[in-house]
Amino acid sequence: MSALAATFRRDLALMWGGGGGALAPLGFFLGATMLVPLAMGPERNLLAAAGPPLVWIAAALAVLATLERLFQADLEDGSLDHMLLSPAPLEMIVLAKGAALWVAVGVPLALASAPAAIALQAPPDLVPAIVLSLLLGMAAFIGVGLVGAAVTAGVKRGGVLIALIVLPFFAPPIIFGAAVAGGEHVGAALSVLAGFALAAIALGPITAAAALRLQAE
Repeated sequence: MSALAATFRRDLALMWGGGGGALAPLGFFLGATMLVPLAMGPERNLLAAAGPPLVWIAAALAVLATLERLFQADLEDGSLDHMLLSPAPLEMIVLAKGAALWVAVGVPLALASAPAAIALQAPPDLVPAIVLSLLLGMAAFIGVGLVGAAVTAGVKRGGVLIALIVLPFFAPPIIFGAAVAGGEHVGAALSVLAGFALAAIALGPITAAAALRLQAE
């Protein structure tokens, strides 16, 4: 457990160090969602229709921007070799890295969805459900993103390849998350999001660990 805690703390420190790298996706998300009302004008119905999918698309793109260096830096500086030699299973180490990314990026971004949703004319009574859906959705995005980041760890400038791998799997959370933000079948949509998040958390680290072992050979 000490190795997992050390991995979590190390990744969390790296994400918030170096100029606050975790703030970049948050800034992108807020910029994308807050500037749209200025561009679209004061028409409430138009904003209410465009807002839910926009929030989720901005969240997906913000996460996507964090994935390229998630394992690439470990491969370049030899940290991956230490992970493979660690007494802790590689799958659990990968899970710890994903948890650090969720805490550093996912949670702040989900909390930032509250003012973003209000700016996009979401009903105030839906804001708590939107924040909860983003917390689940970010876990799902990161669970899937671990796989894309691991597969492309040895590829220079692999951001486009990561997008090709993970974006099809981002579609279900975006669809059901937008349904929550739009007030449609909120309970059922949250249940589906929770199921997808649990599946991504369970299967993502296993698949990513297998890809990392191939990268180290």
